[in-house]
Amino acid sequence: MASPGPGARCPVREQRARWERKRARTARELLETERRYQEQLGLVATYFVGILRAKGTLRPPERQALFGPWELIYGASQELLPYLEGGHWGQGLQGFCPHLELYTQYAANAERSWTTLQEQLKRNRRFRRFLQLQESRPEFGGLQLQDLLPLPLQRLQQYENLVVFLAENTDPNSPDHQQLTRAARLISETAQRVHTIGQKQKNDQHLRRVQALLSGRQAKGLTSGRWFLRQGWLLVVPPRGEPRPRMFFLFSDVLLMAKPRSPLHLLQSGTFACQALYPMAQCELHRVFGHSGGPCGGLLSLSFPHEKLLLMSTDQEELLRWYCSLTLAVRVVIPEPELIVSSPQRPEELEESYKFQNPEYFRDRSESGGQRNLLQY
Repeated sequence: MASPGPGARCPVREQRARWERKRARTARELLETERRYQEQLGLVATYFVGILRAKGTLRPPERQALFGPWELIYGASQELLPYLEGGHWGQGLQGFCPHLELYTQYAANAERSWTTLQEQLKRNRRFRRFLQLQESRPEFGGLQLQDLLPLPLQRLQQYENLVVFLAENTDPNSPDHQQLTRAARLISETAQRVHTIGQKQKNDQHLRRVQALLSGRQAKGLTSGRWFLRQGWLLVVPPRGEPRPRMFFLFSDVLLMAKPRSPLHLLQSGTFACQALYPMAQCELHRVFGHSGGPCGGLLSLSFPHEKLLLMSTDQEELLRWYCSLTLAVRVVIPEPELIVSSPQRPEELEESYKFQNPEYFRDRSESGGQRNLLQY
């Protein structure tokens, strides 16, 4: 058999060449962005954390609440960068992985950090003047401290994307393939934990906001163990009479109906009085009309053991979003009341479960113009 000539194509060799080109581009991007990241970390560590410590403008507990483990994160980047500059990707990232817990700590402190910044800007005139002076330095290029505080969490997402791509395009026979693969897995796990922390913090903010809007005995205790899914106006259709507009708040386990307080009320103007709380585990949901996608809106039927609700909207898209969110809460919620409180599912888990149980819905939506995000915040 004749051997292939020198000009013959070799698919294996071409694939390896493509891997190497992608790996080189990813490695270069990782190095360049790490240099910029370390520079920004250093600016905050020097001009904010260090000077605040020396001047005593903030007390140590307030400074720690504002910056968390910022200086330790800066130190971890200082350790990593020389390895990247020397081309020792696997060794450098493997040594960086023990510092990933700092990013989890930073994410857990993010809400406290933001609250501390707002409180100090409002109450501490010395800190306010100090902040204005430091932010006016040319080194910051017009960036404010509030723009820089999210930097570590943004960088963690970049780490995940770049290191995973670097590992995927490294030859399995390469000496640092195993190190890169392990680093990619650990960084992805940390990014997922950080995402979960962020989701919970956003949900807690929603619950506190809704709690502040509501009054009445049934509205108390909404901040324990539930996930906020949606709120908005719907028309309640009674057996007799005209439909009445009501504000609805949908959580992972309950639907709350409220009516607005009188604008003339001296103390509670702009809030809502809770009228009823419906357990979604006991709900049967049906679309009475509104399937055709016409401009006339639609009607939803919600049946509970002791009551039936007919909810109407003149906006077809809004009705569809409510139907999808209600379906998630009805189908995925755990029926035992004690489990509803102790083990609520995150919004993305609710949606993933619904996708698994209802693939035809998402197929129909993709054929008619793309999948819509079911969970509105």
